Amino acid sequence: MSHPFSTNLLLPHRNPSPNPNLLFRAPITTRLTKRAPFSSISRGAFENLARLATSPSPRGVERSSASIKAAKISGDFMGSTKWNETAMLVIDMQNDFILPDCSVHVADGLAIVPSVIQAVSVARERGIFVIWVVREHDRWGRDVELFRRHFYADGKGPATKTSKGAELVDGLSIEGGDYKLVKMRFSAFLGTHLHSLLQNSGIKNLVVVGVQTPNCIRQTVFDAVSLDYQHVSVISDATAAATPEIHFANMRDMKNIGVATPTLQEWCSSDP
Repeated sequence: MSHPFSTNLLLPHRNPSPNPNLLFRAPITTRLTKRAPFSSISRGAFENLARLATSPSPRGVERSSASIKAAKISGDFMGSTKWNETAMLVIDMQNDFILPDCSVHVADGLAIVPSVIQAVSVARERGIFVIWVVREHDRWGRDVELFRRHFYADGKGPATKTSKGAELVDGLSIEGGDYKLVKMRFSAFLGTHLHSLLQNSGIKNLVVVGVQTPNCIRQTVFDAVSLDYQHVSVISDATAAATPEIHFANMRDMKNIGVATPTLQEWCSSDP
């Protein structure tokens, strides 16, 4: 197993220049490979490498704080994060499920929109794979649960394909590197290729946000636990239900099967 250890330094420019203080960026990388396993590197040599990356810069050499921050986020330092093995599932944050004037909206859904926006932003900064799980139904409801088909009698049911109601609520958008997954039932795993997608992407851990807690959140989380994902988290104030009582009762049930239920603030300040 390789152990990357890298950073970017600003070094004095080596080309002739009227300005001897001109700086340029040059990468310095030391990689410990199978040919030189970690156990074969002396402690002193490794500590010298660590000191080089973290100690104050010597005179004439400046370090880019932005590049160091980026390196920490991407896992280039020893003790690196495992965020690249984590995916965030953003579930059903669509107009018809969030906006109050829609027949199937989740009562507390609108209140969590700012928290979901922040959670997605932090996930992207950490390099977490963001997956937008949405419903996009046939206008006549031929692919929805039986108990919901009466909503589609006039061909204008909730979250139908290409409708305004199926779009993400304002403030949320799919960006490059994200993935959109359409589901037809409560669980994001049922009848979809989600598990295959996650396995092929090297994902072992899941973070879940969205609506609503007793239905799509809960079913997806229980399936994730059944499929042996190593660490499953539901951000408690970036998920919602019809009432706080329903929300917290279901959060308690998920916590009882080993699911982490941090607040957004706790998750944002956490290690992987």
